[in-house]
Amino acid sequence: MEGPVESDQGTPTGNWRSDAPIASLPEVFRTIAVPKGGPAWRRLFAFIGPGYLIAVGYMDPGNWATDIEGGARFSYLLLSVIVMSSLLAMFLQALSAKLGIVTGRDLAQACRDAYPKPVSVALWVSAEIAIVACDLAEVIGAAIALNLLFGIPYWAGVALTGLDVLIVLGLQSKGFRWLEILVITLIATMMVIFGIEVFFAKPDWHAVLVGMVPSPSILTNFDKLYLALGILGATVMPHNLYLHSSIIQTRKYGRSREELKDTIKMATIDSTVALCLAFLVNAAILIVAAAVFFKAGHHEVAKMKDAYRLISPLVGASIAAPLFAIALLASGQNSTLTGTLAGQIVMEGFVSIRLKPWLRRMISRVLALLPALWAVWKYGENGLESLMLFSQVVLSAQLSFAVVPLIQFTSDKDKMGEFANSKLTRAIGWSMAFVIAALNTYLVYAMIQRA
Repeated sequence: MEGPVESDQGTPTGNWRSDAPIASLPEVFRTIAVPKGGPAWRRLFAFIGPGYLIAVGYMDPGNWATDIEGGARFSYLLLSVIVMSSLLAMFLQALSAKLGIVTGRDLAQACRDAYPKPVSVALWVSAEIAIVACDLAEVIGAAIALNLLFGIPYWAGVALTGLDVLIVLGLQSKGFRWLEILVITLIATMMVIFGIEVFFAKPDWHAVLVGMVPSPSILTNFDKLYLALGILGATVMPHNLYLHSSIIQTRKYGRSREELKDTIKMATIDSTVALCLAFLVNAAILIVAAAVFFKAGHHEVAKMKDAYRLISPLVGASIAAPLFAIALLASGQNSTLTGTLAGQIVMEGFVSIRLKPWLRRMISRVLALLPALWAVWKYGENGLESLMLFSQVVLSAQLSFAVVPLIQFTSDKDKMGEFANSKLTRAIGWSMAFVIAALNTYLVYAMIQRA
């Protein structure tokens, strides 16, 4: 079987409807140089960045909502879900990067070029739903953090989050590296803060290790399953698969087979290390909730405000609460930066609509602001928290619509040539896709039964 051939633009192409794909994120496409030859660490340094933009989505306010409730209600039991979700994320993000590197297409462009238009449009709608659901959690998380830190009313906090588009535009105009540096800085802030929180919480480390082993009760108890799928949706986000396949193409890597192999290796290392750090943050949030709230009998703690109010007296450190709120604000702002890029990639890739980044961002943000403002008006804080958790289950339900095309394309030798997935990788990928679809189908069934 022949491998991908070189197009006029130097982009490997295969059996696609369009042999000359439009550059993904053209304003930053191939703008970051990759050294040829020299020590491996220099090449790896050039690739550090995209993985951290991806990792942001794995520690956003939606993760906080599911992790805090999971730890407060079920102690360390759902740590196993975070472990499995993180391993799944590492696997899928590596495939996403490989698709972009080898084919020169992001996942949205690949779907548009491979599927009939009705299927492509349906997948586009699914991706947009996922982005709005993710954006919704970020809006709510940032609004709650602003309320906790400065007493800003929720409705005003929700409205203020629309201004983050200015940050994205300003940094992109300076170069993609500046955006990556800000994201890495905010991730480091969260890691330091939760390292301090875990130190104060003094968890039962034996129980932590036991919690990393899956329990059958997660599948037999509706509340545990609902939260588990919320954690899955908050961890493995559909739009991140579109995002990674695009932003890896900001690197100006070579197109020979050896250079492509090296690029895939470096990109995989970057995303895997970044997602390991995201796993530590997620696990730390749940561990703190279990060690502080569950242990003290506060099993009902499922709200950020309750967690903020209780954490300082329970751990015996006055600094714990403001650190908690600062980390939440950093999480929300970080995620909005990557949500902007994902929305642009999805719209341009699926339907070839080019909008100015600020306009695309405002459309996405308004679609998230409306239900958030309605929840504030109708139900107050309780409505916001419930809406945030529900948004993560929506993300989980949309996941299959991104995972199936990704595995299909990266397994196709006509499209990927010698870089197509091995039999083992295909078996693992399709098994994961089946389990995700089956669990979400079961959840829908269980929700109907309980209605």
